[in-house]
Amino acid sequence: MKRIKPKKYLVTGGCGFIGSHLVDELIAQGNKVTILDNLSTGKRENAHPKAELIIGDTTNYKTVEDSFKNIDGCFHLAAIASVEKSITEWALTHTVNITSTVNIFQAASRANPKIPVVYTSSAAVYGNCPTIPTSESVNIAPLSAYGVDKYACDLHGRVAWDVHGVPNIGLRPFNVYGPRQDPHSPYSGVISIFTNRILAGLPITIFGDGGQVRDFVYVADAVKAFIASMENLAIKVHHSGHDEINICTGKFTSINKLADIISEISGIRAQYIYASPRTGDIRISIGDPSRLLSRLGIKLNIALEEGLNSCHEHLKVGLAA
Repeated sequence: MKRIKPKKYLVTGGCGFIGSHLVDELIAQGNKVTILDNLSTGKRENAHPKAELIIGDTTNYKTVEDSFKNIDGCFHLAAIASVEKSITEWALTHTVNITSTVNIFQAASRANPKIPVVYTSSAAVYGNCPTIPTSESVNIAPLSAYGVDKYACDLHGRVAWDVHGVPNIGLRPFNVYGPRQDPHSPYSGVISIFTNRILAGLPITIFGDGGQVRDFVYVADAVKAFIASMENLAIKVHHSGHDEINICTGKFTSINKLADIISEISGIRAQYIYASPRTGDIRISIGDPSRLLSRLGIKLNIALEEGLNSCHEHLKVGLAA
């Protein structure tokens, strides 16, 4: 049997939540990985011991260019992934999210051969889309600076292919959750925050009436989409050299229902505190997974209850420690 030569990948933001899980899986599959992370939100302890860690900033082009040496592909996850922070620190989030992405594409374009790139866009580009479930072909109408910046990344992705010949896929995650999502960050996902507070016997805050619905994706399923995207680009038989693809299940859960399920799993009756809706919050966010299946050939099949149990056990151990 012919042995498949392992690849070497660069993962920006590889000490963060999704990035660290992606690094773990790439290495488990026998690949070599270099992480580029400035540790602003990522944690050094999340870095796989077999990965090379470069502590640096993706907004610095020379740092990015140096990290591109001898790689077969780049997964670009470094970003300030927060609607709230894009409101309070508008210029900073814009600089990080756009400059980093352009630096990645430029470095990829100057390589010979061109380096394929899989980068994170966001479901935030859709805003309050009236078409439910939401496909990649709908009109884009973001409600936040973060959503605008992520759509700009998609436009740069189109330029990267059309002008510079860099094959790339922008993935638009809906609500990704799982272990290593920091429950103490105000910018973190609702699942880690709710679970941590319920386990600690603290009340949870629900912004708005709790009727908002979300498409929740377990992190292992999200990682599957990233790796499938890179494999799709690597075969060099492109439907198009650039694409945008939802990471979603097509299923939805209200915030109130989510709180009830987490409370039931924890065996603790939680106190709910309702507060005013947050600026930029989207009422209905449900993705259409059709392109995920047609282009990448995958379905995301980890059930919400299974994923929530995993989060519960992970955070329970953390609280006990």
